[in-house]
Amino acid sequence: MALWDRLKESASTMQTQLMAKKNDLKSGAFRDASMAMCALVAAADGTVDPSERQRVAQLIATNEVLQNFDAMDLRQRFDDNLSRLTADFAFGKVSVLQEVAKARKRPAEARAVIQIGIIIGGADGDFDKTEQAVVREACFALGLPPHEFDL
Repeated sequence: MALWDRLKESASTMQTQLMAKKNDLKSGAFRDASMAMCALVAAADGTVDPSERQRVAQLIATNEVLQNFDAMDLRQRFDDNLSRLTADFAFGKVSVLQEVAKARKRPAEARAVIQIGIIIGGADGDFDKTEQAVVREACFALGLPPHEFDL
């Protein structure tokens, strides 16, 4: 099976798992952590081009699990995290990883945040090494073993 096909299958499986937990994923910690994760993946290579920003914003708006929250609020949180990362990636990453870590106390939410990161990372068909690396760092921030997600 080609890498792209495996990636699509994995993202589809993760989305199905997220949908099964949708009613459990309504906390502010999950909201904040998932938007931080989206920004972290979008800025993983140190830059965010407008098409990438738009693609992530579109995924945020259409993801059924994230529809538990107000779309404009999610967009604002995503943009705020992205601004921190684009202003100074190294310093911003520390702050954004602290947002991700908010979900640490609830294992189901923590796993869902990582799954969202993987879905966002694979949205363009290429879950590249820099995206994998920031998702791996998020695993550590959440106290999850990266190998659980094939990272």
